[in-house]
Amino acid sequence: MTRAVFSPAAGSTVEQWPDVDLSTSLGSLDLPAPVLTASGCAAAGRELDQFFDITALGGIVTKSVMLQPRSGRATPRMAETPSGMLNSIGLQGPGIDQFIEKDLAWLDQRGARTIVSIAGSNVDEYSKLAQKLRNVPGIAGIEVNISCPNVENRGLVFACQPDSASSVIQAVRRFSDPKMPILAKLSPDVTDISEIAHAVVRAGATGISVMNTTLGMVINTDTMRPALAGVTGGLSGPAIRPIAVRCVWQIRKALPDVPILGMGGIRTGQDAFQFILAGASAVSVGTVVFNDPSAPLRIQHELAQQLSDHGFSRLRDAVSYAHREADADIVVDIDEEYEVE
Repeated sequence: MTRAVFSPAAGSTVEQWPDVDLSTSLGSLDLPAPVLTASGCAAAGRELDQFFDITALGGIVTKSVMLQPRSGRATPRMAETPSGMLNSIGLQGPGIDQFIEKDLAWLDQRGARTIVSIAGSNVDEYSKLAQKLRNVPGIAGIEVNISCPNVENRGLVFACQPDSASSVIQAVRRFSDPKMPILAKLSPDVTDISEIAHAVVRAGATGISVMNTTLGMVINTDTMRPALAGVTGGLSGPAIRPIAVRCVWQIRKALPDVPILGMGGIRTGQDAFQFILAGASAVSVGTVVFNDPSAPLRIQHELAQQLSDHGFSRLRDAVSYAHREADADIVVDIDEEYEVE
């Protein structure tokens, strides 16, 4: 069993923070800081608020909520893996009505910037969720989790096909406030993630959340059966970070003006800095909170230090910095360097 680690409340006073402007934006959504929670790892933020002030983060991304209450999948539904974990929770949750009444109301009262993550089994469910949220106060944005099986299309995941991904985003955009920022959460389990990104942006997404977990599996060698009752599960944690950075890079390359919320295996400020350099304007922190509940604020402080150490006075100046052209003075002429006598 992994032991919990409780980080000190880094940056508890202004003097401890490097002199770096951490403000950023995801389209029309302005954020005072670049670190958010990741959907599914901190419920609606109430549990984390006992460890640090959640309003100090850029925002809270809630666990994906569905139209009706769900009990989730059978147990066992979590398994540790090298440098990560598998989960097969199955979107357990209270349903949208109770979520609005209790969780969203609490977040609004607490003063948190809240991005509501929604999920559905068909396009109509996404439409109804968008309608439910349209006139509810306290919502800064909507993250559309399209990494869910489409029950009307042989159980294929929405995010794995451009047409099904775009149909969900079109529905959510149609029934949402026209000014509401909408982030499409993409799956890495595709051949060309930039193709899916193009499709959801054309359909009305104002930004991209990338990436969701990737599909994995563990066999219990004692029982010689799958370790999870649901057989497969979503792999998260440091093991997937290189995949996530690659996804951010590819989407930024294909869509240089579309804001990206990057996530996947972030445990330190240096990890988060990679995502920023690759093209993310902000990052979400997830799995690490299971053993270090105060990690999001610690990572935000460490990211500020990384920016300062590398000469950046503003986070915005570091976004996509790794995409810059190579400096001419470091280009080596192979023929001159290894001249044959």
